[in-house]
Amino acid sequence: MTYLRDEIASQPSVWERTLGVSTGALPPAGERVAVIGCGTSFYMAQAYAALRESAGHGETDAFAASEFPVARSYDRVVALTRSGTTTEVLAALERTSAPTVAVTADPATPVAGAADAVVALEFADEKSVVQTRFATAALVALRASLGERLDGLAAAATAELATPLPRELLDAAQWTFLGTGWTIGLANEAALKLREATQSWTESYYAMEYRHGPISIAAPGRVVWVFGAAPAGLVDEVRRTGAHVELSDGDPLVSLVRAHRVAEAVAEARGLDPDRPRNLDRSVILK
Repeated sequence: MTYLRDEIASQPSVWERTLGVSTGALPPAGERVAVIGCGTSFYMAQAYAALRESAGHGETDAFAASEFPVARSYDRVVALTRSGTTTEVLAALERTSAPTVAVTADPATPVAGAADAVVALEFADEKSVVQTRFATAALVALRASLGERLDGLAAAATAELATPLPRELLDAAQWTFLGTGWTIGLANEAALKLREATQSWTESYYAMEYRHGPISIAAPGRVVWVFGAAPAGLVDEVRRTGAHVELSDGDPLVSLVRAHRVAEAVAEARGLDPDRPRNLDRSVILK
């Protein structure tokens, strides 16, 4: 057993607890907002930014923390950081003049001093280097702050955890993940999970961009996984290549849990330790 497997399996209960957390510190409707993070947290920032703006809550941009344009004017900056110690996130918070709020699993870290407010999800913290439940819990909190009804989300994830994974996903030589709107963040994150945990060749693209070149790598023994609704005609085009097409039914966040399960299962089959992937640490702290 790995920490990662346990943390993946705990997501439904963690999401239920998350829905009870106060999100009053998060941006109200009408503010112009920037959301920053690194790695997985950046991809969750992408998802939240697209959801917030499409819901009419205000212009919302997502940035990798190292690329945050601190001179640009925002009403609020939201930082996502599991560890609370990531160098680029702390630097961006210290440099911006906008009010700031951090979503973190560990409020007893430097991010608490760098941000004006903190949303703490201590119960979602993880031992595995490969991040799963904190990222999805943070997105659940962010979605709840937008007024989304997420009452059935945990039950759907529980059902997914009990569903056998098809061999086409486990035996693939390559995985490509596609998304549109807010699900491009999920597609990027799914590709990162497989890459981190299994040392695999994975890619991610906007679904409509996939036809513009990347579809050339689709072939038998490879997977094209679409988060959310697939653009018209794309599924048939991919199937003609012989690649396996994986579609997400229901909430795309539940499909991300499925990708987590694939990452852990493939890592185990290859004799890899997904809790401690090579060349990775739990937090990037630059000297």
